[in-house]
Amino acid sequence: MDINGKARISLFLKGMAMGIADAVPGVSGGTIAVISGIYENLVNALRSCNPVSLQVLWRRGPAAFWRTIHGSFLLTLGLGILSSLIIMANAVIWLLDHHRLLVMAFFIGLILASCFLLSKQISRWDVRALCLFGAGFLLTAVTAWFNPVSGSDHLFYVFVSGAIAICAMILPGISGAFILILLGMYEYVLDALRQMDLLVIAVFASGCAIGLLGFSHVLSWTFYYYREQTYATLTGMLAASLLVLWPGQQVADSSLSGIVAATGLACLGGALIVLFAKLSAKSLSEDGAVT
Repeated sequence: MDINGKARISLFLKGMAMGIADAVPGVSGGTIAVISGIYENLVNALRSCNPVSLQVLWRRGPAAFWRTIHGSFLLTLGLGILSSLIIMANAVIWLLDHHRLLVMAFFIGLILASCFLLSKQISRWDVRALCLFGAGFLLTAVTAWFNPVSGSDHLFYVFVSGAIAICAMILPGISGAFILILLGMYEYVLDALRQMDLLVIAVFASGCAIGLLGFSHVLSWTFYYYREQTYATLTGMLAASLLVLWPGQQVADSSLSGIVAATGLACLGGALIVLFAKLSAKSLSEDGAVT
């Protein structure tokens, strides 16, 4: 998977968009990967990181190994994700503390538009597709009903949290940040990023890497054999994430101007997703070797 200069910048920006989404509870970086046209390539690239690739390293050298694991693709995307996570750590906490209604409204717009775009991946919404949609919706809805638990700062728990959360982060509709909230680790991990606690970041990233490499094989298999069924399930998961984002009592307590502002931001969020998808489709046609 060769990447030229222009495509590398585009991929880096898509990684930043994924990182921003992953930093916010209720939003999935996997959603951004889907609508930007890199989701299946990402899953397949992660799947290529396996023991067979180590044999390539041993027999054919580092350059062949790098090509086998789509190293340029993964490195560029990963740097984009990491950059935005570090940048957004402070911003997300402040925005959620001071403007939660507006932030949630904006992301509701993102989710609604994303559901529409994801639904286009299914050629026919028959009974089976609707049942899979319902199963995905129910899975995320049940997850949303749980109350956050008390976390731990033990490094092994940090590692396990990373392995679990990353599986959600790569799935459209299931927020890795929300899983971290359920595990009681969301603010702890954000604080580690904000304070550049390298030990905690390294342990958490190691857990992410192990979980991601294992889970990507499952996703790659489902996309290969059951592509539309997988998208139907993912669309249901994404739709149910609205249950997490809905601000509830804050809407009732808001003034008319606040509700108007929230509605406007929801529309803006939806418009940005549609625009992003159109730009990504154009990028797909121009840089087909990358996305």
